[in-house]
Amino acid sequence: MSEEQLVTDASSLSPWQRHRFVVLIGLTIVISIFLVGVALALYASSGAAQLDLSRPGYTSVRDKAVRSDTFEGFSASGSVDKGTLDDFRKLYADQAEKATNFDSFGGDVMSDKTLSIDAPTK
Repeated sequence: MSEEQLVTDASSLSPWQRHRFVVLIGLTIVISIFLVGVALALYASSGAAQLDLSRPGYTSVRDKAVRSDTFEGFSASGSVDKGTLDDFRKLYADQAEKATNFDSFGGDVMSDKTLSIDAPTK
């Protein structure tokens, strides 16, 4: 192909065909900005933002957070029989009772004590 043929072919292309790669990159950026906005809105509206100790405003409190090892987990291995099912139901009932013992629409729902992230008493 000669240079003249390439120029002729390029001039016969529509504006969409000439700029489709740039349009594709622009649409990709717009869609990604939209999805990040949706994710941030969900992060803020779900209440996860109040629990995130990695935020800059919580650097002074981060050292005071203590991992609680009081929860007895249920073993993922072993046989399943009536005894293990009863143990699981008991552990589940204890955790469900802790989760439902407070007023869901009260002001202290997001308190440290309700979320079990308060400092242990010595």
